[in-house]
Amino acid sequence: MTDPQSSSLTAVSLPIVGWRERVALPDLGITSVKVKIDTGARSSALHAFDIEYFKKDNIDYVRFKVHPSQRDKDKIIPAEARLLDIRPVRNSGGRSESRPVIETTVTLNQQSWPIELTLTNRDVMGFRMLLGRQALRQKFLVDSGRSYVQSKAHTQTFKGRKKGQKKPKNENRNFVKRLFSLFDPPS
Repeated sequence: MTDPQSSSLTAVSLPIVGWRERVALPDLGITSVKVKIDTGARSSALHAFDIEYFKKDNIDYVRFKVHPSQRDKDKIIPAEARLLDIRPVRNSGGRSESRPVIETTVTLNQQSWPIELTLTNRDVMGFRMLLGRQALRQKFLVDSGRSYVQSKAHTQTFKGRKKGQKKPKNENRNFVKRLFSLFDPPS
């Protein structure tokens, strides 16, 4: 017996995304943010801080700031959006937290569509944004073994290293091997 939903998906050719991509959030002024494609998460989440609620023409809004790059605390993008809801969401630690929910446009490659996005502090997480199942539904298939299928990775040179210069060898590696060999029983 064939599942009608899966057969309709095979009839339509959906584009493939990797497990991580780069997207834009043009309504929020964010031209590029690295996202983790997370099919385990129902909703999408964006790193936000200094979250404030306010009213404009008797409509609820939320104002917040975003660091779009994981290692760059100097770049701050202020944004505001209409508040859709405040919902309980289970975080990665399994605890429920109340998060503001907004609707915004996401752009990946040449495709744009509206998504609901929860705002939370993701400072300690590896990605500034998660793109969950709801945002991906009937738009993409996920190839968990590939990255940046629909976008390009931003290459970054680290301070102290010039572009093209090799990564320094780990001089402590031999020391660690010798240290561990002290605890290995003799053969």
